[in-house]
Amino acid sequence: MLDKLEAAVKRFRELEKEIADPEVLADHNRWRELVREHARLGPLVDAYSDYRRVCRELEEARELLQEKLDPEFRKLVESELDQLAERKEQLVRQLRELLLPPDPRDERNVILEIRAGTGGEEAALFAADLLRMYVRYAERKGWQTEILSSSPTDIGGFKEVILMVKGRRAYSHLKFESGVHRVQRVPRTESQGRIHTSTATVAVLPEAEEVEVEIKPEDLSIDTFCASGPGGQSVNTTYSAVRITHLPTGLVVTCQDERSQHKNKERALKVLRARLLAKLQEQRDRELAAQRRAQVGTAERSEKVRTYNFPQNRVTDHRIGLTLYRLESVLDGDIDEIVQALVEHDQVNRLGSVS
Repeated sequence: MLDKLEAAVKRFRELEKEIADPEVLADHNRWRELVREHARLGPLVDAYSDYRRVCRELEEARELLQEKLDPEFRKLVESELDQLAERKEQLVRQLRELLLPPDPRDERNVILEIRAGTGGEEAALFAADLLRMYVRYAERKGWQTEILSSSPTDIGGFKEVILMVKGRRAYSHLKFESGVHRVQRVPRTESQGRIHTSTATVAVLPEAEEVEVEIKPEDLSIDTFCASGPGGQSVNTTYSAVRITHLPTGLVVTCQDERSQHKNKERALKVLRARLLAKLQEQRDRELAAQRRAQVGTAERSEKVRTYNFPQNRVTDHRIGLTLYRLESVLDGDIDEIVQALVEHDQVNRLGSVS
């Protein structure tokens, strides 16, 4: 582990020089890539500096105990020795976690797609609840959100809604939200008071950069049409809505929320680029299936990841067996405890690869 840490410190110093190099500054993409790597290594270098300092202080305290000391002073040194030993163990754990191979997508913004599943109108209402949960969570983190596309229902739900989340390490926090989310409650439309189970699917896609996914104009079929609202009624008379079909893969993206055809096309291309990147990543994941099974779930939409039970005021994440009895605050965006538990579980499963 120490060899890896020394190599990381050396790379960190090299990056500081490269980032200041005029030739690198002239290449914006290269400069941005190096800045990201520098920012990622920063916490590791800081923790390693603390570790070395604690080791020095431990050695000094042990040497001090070899001398003839006043009993009261000896007790103080022994107490400090215990504290330093505990701090060293904490730093070792932290360093092992920081040495884990990073997911290069962790720093990305996120395109988050929520779709109503089984349950009809109640599923659409639940999709709206999940949208609000993620928007409120983003607000708590100081991130920006923007609805790229939506298909609302007559009573306030969503058949589908696509949300852009912009913020530092947004993907690292939200990537384990992918999957089937289940709600158990008495539907707003149910007069008999019976508890129903409905679902919504969440897909979390890292925003793709243009250099990562090449989209050839000849591979696109672009249609324009009048935007429509709930129930299918026309909401404007201009052909501002855009439907883009990627012919090689059959992927279709529709955007109609903006009145400008140009803006809708720009949004649709952003979503398409993210979906194509996710498709490429899925292919890579299949090739690395054994490694992927060691992580938290597979993040496939067919996998039931979480249940929101209203009668019991309960939220359960099935992948890690975590249950919280504060449903209202969770749906208000207070999901940090769940997010951190998922991240830590993933880290624990991967720590075996770091010796």
